Amino acid sequence: MSSQPRCPHCRHFVYLDTLVCPNCEGELGYHVPTRQFLGLRRGRVIVDEQTWYTCSNREWMCNWLVWANAPAGRCFSCRLTRQSPPANDTVALDKLASVEEAKRRLLLQLADLGLPIVPWDVQKGGLGFDLLSSLSEGKPIMIGHANGIISIDLAESLDDRREALRVRLGEPYRTILGHLRHEVGHYFQNVLLTDDEWWAKCRRLFGDERESYKEALKRHYALGAPPDWRTSFISEYATMHPWEDFAESFAHYLHITGTLQTAAAIGIVLDASVASVRDTDVRPRESYADQPIQRLLTDWEWMSQAFNRINRSMGFGDLYPFTLVEPVRRKLEFIHDIVTNAPLTAEEQFALALSTETETT
Repeated sequence: MSSQPRCPHCRHFVYLDTLVCPNCEGELGYHVPTRQFLGLRRGRVIVDEQTWYTCSNREWMCNWLVWANAPAGRCFSCRLTRQSPPANDTVALDKLASVEEAKRRLLLQLADLGLPIVPWDVQKGGLGFDLLSSLSEGKPIMIGHANGIISIDLAESLDDRREALRVRLGEPYRTILGHLRHEVGHYFQNVLLTDDEWWAKCRRLFGDERESYKEALKRHYALGAPPDWRTSFISEYATMHPWEDFAESFAHYLHITGTLQTAAAIGIVLDASVASVRDTDVRPRESYADQPIQRLLTDWEWMSQAFNRINRSMGFGDLYPFTLVEPVRRKLEFIHDIVTNAPLTAEEQFALALSTETETT
């Protein structure tokens, strides 16, 4: 997502979920390897002598392109969905479209960070998604992660339902993308912590994840978070168990880097002489892979204050209603270290994704 998406016909700005340019009405498809929108002719386009087609789920708002050898005509993102509502459940499928858009945004960010994604149908414990609706199933769908599979309740895409849960659970922030970023943190904890030294460092910061999750869950919902939780944790939910503390911290790392990347891509700069921020302008970067965590968090401190002020001017709550106390900063530093520890490049990550597409034909 490093470049600002534009229509290839008229150069008008378009959002990542765009299928048809709102300015010139040209049909568009998103080409993940180049992070660019391409113009389509009869649902296809040729890139470097390779034919790319629209994803077979384009009817349900997927705008990614699929190379000719991909199985079943589904893009890499759609292939990661293991379970979805039946074809005759059009109400649930409409909600699926919005959740899939958030999933594609997540996958692009993970690729830009160089994080390895191996699909569930290629390797046991690989990444996959069960996207089902509790309203259609007639039973609760638990949002969570287990053995690489992330489960999301499509009913969470309903604004009134999600807001009611946000208020009831005392959460300052609750979105589908936030759920996805949190749950993928569980997945990457097992993927990125590759030796005893990493695990030892993790346990010193977050606690021992081997303690009973069942008992921790029971305690959390019976007693709630400790009164002083703000001195060490990013959220109340993070206090429940070391797994949740890690996942919450991972999600916030994605919140921060993703927003700074977008700010950099559209050229947002805080002028020191106008914004009274510091001695030099604040220029967010598209990548902080070669920067210490202090640079990332300092830029975020100033930029989030600016975003919060903009939100308040529209009568909304803060864009980022969280305080990064020192223990949380150390946890984010750990996340930064494991993410930037010899990562794949975005190109290598997509090459890995393509290499799996012919293994399950």
